[in-house]
Amino acid sequence: MLSISILLVLSSGLAHAVWNLFTKKSENKMAFLWLITLPTTVILLPVLIWELMRVQLTWSLVLFLFMSFFFQGCYTLLISKAYTYGDISEVYPIMRGTGTLLIPFFSAIFFQEYLSVPGWLGVICIVIGVFAISGMIGTDRQAQPVNPLALRYAFAVGLCITGYTLTDKQIVQQLSPFALLEITNFACLIVAGGFVWKKGLIRREWQKNWRTIVLGAVLSPGSYLLFLFAMTLAPLAAIAPIREVSTVFGTLLGVFLLKERQRAWRLSMSLMITIGIISIAVWG
Repeated sequence: MLSISILLVLSSGLAHAVWNLFTKKSENKMAFLWLITLPTTVILLPVLIWELMRVQLTWSLVLFLFMSFFFQGCYTLLISKAYTYGDISEVYPIMRGTGTLLIPFFSAIFFQEYLSVPGWLGVICIVIGVFAISGMIGTDRQAQPVNPLALRYAFAVGLCITGYTLTDKQIVQQLSPFALLEITNFACLIVAGGFVWKKGLIRREWQKNWRTIVLGAVLSPGSYLLFLFAMTLAPLAAIAPIREVSTVFGTLLGVFLLKERQRAWRLSMSLMITIGIISIAVWG
């Protein structure tokens, strides 16, 4: 089961990095997020209704659903801001690294899921690597500093990732990953729709980027759906850090496709992240 969950998480990380690249390259990021979320929302609506009719809606489940909705809505708002002010290879590692650091701690507290010593060493390698890639530590002093606004938004996104990951771990015990994904979709549509429901914004984004929108409509829900299935097979404390392979993919895409700066440094830190992931996967 663990090997299957690791494969699911690695696939999730690649898909996540690619649709984030598409979001960074989009003209209106809120409109792009709204468009890639719409198809899956329509498809999964009957699934959510059917499951809510069958499941016992306890107060705890309703609370977790509202918490997931809140964190996902904030995530949608903040990620568009982060990519407006910063490079993908700067803000993406911070967003993912914050969750990597916090989720194993909270998993131990709430779910009694513990990493081994090599596992924690792997987490440390990942965290150092992602924050180094972002430019927060270890870079050339003459290099252009990261925009402070980008840092704040990226940290806030990381907190949202931590929040909805821990919450969704509870929900997925009672609802299927498909139904839970629909809650995520509603949060994105409502929040993004409030900003882009203006004449011409959605149409303009579609006309300019319809190809990446079609791909993003598959990769965005697919990336989290794969991770939700992995959560049903393995401890969250073990698989959440492994998903940070998306940082490696995101860095490679930013360096080679978007021609972002500090190539050698970011690639070397990507290697450190990979070592950390292997440590968790094999000995964690």
